[in-house]
Amino acid sequence: MSLQTAADSILQNTVTGSPRLPGVVAMATNREKNIYEGAAGVRALDQDAAMTADSVFAIFSTTKAITGTAVLQLVEEGKLDLDAPAKNFAPEIGKLQVLTGFDANGPTLRAPKRDITTRMLLLHTAGFGYDFFNENYRRLTQEFGVPTVVSSSMASISTPLLFDPGEDWEYGTSLDWAGLVVEGITGKRLGEVFADRIFGPLGMKDTAFTITPSMRERLTTIHQRGGDESLTPLTGFELPADPEVHMGGGGLYGTAGDYCRFIRMWLNDGIGEGGRVLKPETVLMAEKNGLDTQQVKMIPGVIPTLSNDAEFFPGQKKTWGLSFMINEEKAPTGRAAGSLAWAGLANTFFWIDRKNGVGGYWATQILPFIDPVSFPGYLAFETAVYESMG
Repeated sequence: MSLQTAADSILQNTVTGSPRLPGVVAMATNREKNIYEGAAGVRALDQDAAMTADSVFAIFSTTKAITGTAVLQLVEEGKLDLDAPAKNFAPEIGKLQVLTGFDANGPTLRAPKRDITTRMLLLHTAGFGYDFFNENYRRLTQEFGVPTVVSSSMASISTPLLFDPGEDWEYGTSLDWAGLVVEGITGKRLGEVFADRIFGPLGMKDTAFTITPSMRERLTTIHQRGGDESLTPLTGFELPADPEVHMGGGGLYGTAGDYCRFIRMWLNDGIGEGGRVLKPETVLMAEKNGLDTQQVKMIPGVIPTLSNDAEFFPGQKKTWGLSFMINEEKAPTGRAAGSLAWAGLANTFFWIDRKNGVGGYWATQILPFIDPVSFPGYLAFETAVYESMG
């Protein structure tokens, strides 16, 4: 069966089955071009607009790899030492303390044993969490008034650390801080840095922190899946149009086609369609396991409306590079050991298999994370890509 036939069938089944998705876009690319582009369903269940390949999504944490790329560019230029204190460029991070518990007045804190470095931010070993993945952060948000990250505010990321920097792995707001490091070095807002140094060279015309009029015409609505599998459009639920913080950890809107241009750059040792974005040696550095004894572990969903428990390939060793998850064993989908991947909260997923020269992006807009239709659909799509390669 051809990839076109197999993938079209997978997408169609996700929007016509029970339970189902409102709509989906999926793309796969080799080193030269997209080898599959597909769309099925609708952008919103309360509207008639069909999902199209150029539909725009809140890509959430698939933003992180783009922020990591901007950081790595500054390392190449000698403007950033990954092991220097991040507070040299983002002073506010130096004020944060370690959470030791809670009392009647709120969180109890102590000074950290060491400074946070930008390397720790890229590796998620700095000590930050998310309120939907960590019980202590959930308490900070729901009981003590810390804003959620969707507010795109400084207050939402100026949170206590869960452990001393460098001593554990916890998925959280580290890449938002990495974005502030980039801003501190360049003197520009993160969106401007992305546009000049990544989006322009790669031809990513439909990716930005602020939705343009053209992007809005193709914008997809986020939906909430209820416990009874019902789907409710969250009409108007968007990140702030002019955010206080350009959230390097999850603030971008974009298309699957744009993201595949980014994936191709990584498949091609840092070269994009408009020129070089990273040096080959930087790409090799970024794809290596950066953790010591820590491993990427199952991430518990502590706010059921936002996330289920999250883990890729349970039972297999996963580590982390400079802004990507790395599967250390060949995945059941066919993905080679040592490949790069991650995901976004509203069930967007990507992978970059540099060994086999293939990658892809799966885009839906549905909460909670690890949706029972979208996530298996993504894995089936990835599997179909590898099966078509023989």
